[in-house]
Amino acid sequence: MSEARPDFWLSSGYRLLTRDDNGRLGVTPDFVRAYFHRPEVAPVDESCDAERALHADLLADPTMTVTNGMLARLADPDARENYQHILRFRDHLLAHGTIEAAYLSLFGEGGITVPPLFLDQLAHAILRNILEDCDDPLRPRAAEVLFRSQKVTLRDGAILMADEETVEMYAATGGMGGLGQLLIENQTPTRQVDLDVLYEENGSIYWDRSDKFDTVLDMTFTRPGLDAFCRVLEAWVEHMLGATVRVQPVQSIKDERWVWHVGLEVEATGILNDLYEGKHVGEDRLARLISLFRLEFRDPTAMMPQIAGRPVYLGAAMTEDGVVRMKPQNLLFNLPLAAAA
Repeated sequence: MSEARPDFWLSSGYRLLTRDDNGRLGVTPDFVRAYFHRPEVAPVDESCDAERALHADLLADPTMTVTNGMLARLADPDARENYQHILRFRDHLLAHGTIEAAYLSLFGEGGITVPPLFLDQLAHAILRNILEDCDDPLRPRAAEVLFRSQKVTLRDGAILMADEETVEMYAATGGMGGLGQLLIENQTPTRQVDLDVLYEENGSIYWDRSDKFDTVLDMTFTRPGLDAFCRVLEAWVEHMLGATVRVQPVQSIKDERWVWHVGLEVEATGILNDLYEGKHVGEDRLARLISLFRLEFRDPTAMMPQIAGRPVYLGAAMTEDGVVRMKPQNLLFNLPLAAAA
């Protein structure tokens, strides 16, 4: 009998939410309360009495009404602004009821009005929900790519992704915390720390380390990590849009009837647009396109009638400095879906 899989992504806030009959995450006071523990609004030594009182009241009742007059009493203008951002976001969550509905509604007309960090946090919670019954550790590691920026290393033909924040931490401290930072500042050599590449054989190491974001994903063509990423994209589309799709990696787009594509982030969007329009794309820029995919709808009637049955090509690319910053919302709002009846 196999051991139970440990819980993972405790930092997602998933355990603070409810799950309705449709599998959607219900917003709760406990989830909202977590935002008032954030350092941007937690009182500091210099905080005035009004700020401390407001913070205490919001911890006691995170859904309480906060008036402009209450905010005006805060002596620190930066504190007022931070509270305005978080309260606006809180009200948005409460108004929509579920995390999924709140996320989808953020990308309507008028543009995004919340900090990108909040978008990533919602995607984190939603993906934790989607992967609740998953026992393949490669899939949650692949899902990290959708809400945490990744540093890409090209090594012997392999495409390796490591969490950018983790890479920067190791670069600054040698993986030894404050002591490592002190040694580096004094130019004292530290031991090299290599992050573990996650494979099927060692996948079990992921569960206990999931909130450290310290494993490397191999996104090389034909490797299990890339397949896991495809399965995550399929699940993301089905959960958020109700459309069943099949995503497969491809090495190139050889399609004379290429009619639709979606860049999974800004870099790929620009490259695919230029290729589609027949513009010249230099070799250096083209080399930044690290992954291509073919997406097909299981039910062609779910697509715009004029292109029903045709594949949609997806692309992921890194920046000049080797970073991938995914925008998973692109896959939700740029697919050629049939108009709702």
